This record gives sequence, structure tokens and C-alpha cells, in this order.
Amino acid sequence: MNINRAKEISQMGEMMNVLYQGEGIYIQSVNEEQGTARIYPLNNPQAEKDVPVESLIEK
Repeated sequence: MNINRAKEISQMGEMMNVLYQGEGIYIQSVNEEQGTARIYPLNNPQAEKDVPVESLIEK
């Protein structure tokens, strides 16, 4: 996924079908300078982490 699409999804405020390592995730925010996204698994909102935006897949 590219940075602009990740930012767009994070600002929509609705669930999109986005995967990280095969798991459904929610994008909280995007750090353009670092090329990362703050995400959490849909089934575990407490497990927040930063991951490279290019590792996210939109289905």
C-alpha cells in the first residue's frame, strides 16, 4: 500500500478490509516521514504497533 492510500483509509473513520501479515487490522495513523502506520489487529485493539506502510495490503 502507498502512504497516501494509508492516510486516506486512516482518516475515513470506518473499517476497511486491510491486512497485515494475513490478519485484519485497523490503521490509526500514518507517519509519512518514517513511512510507517500505527495499526492494531481488529481482534486485539490493545496490541498497537508501528509497521511499514508497504507491508499493508488492501483487499
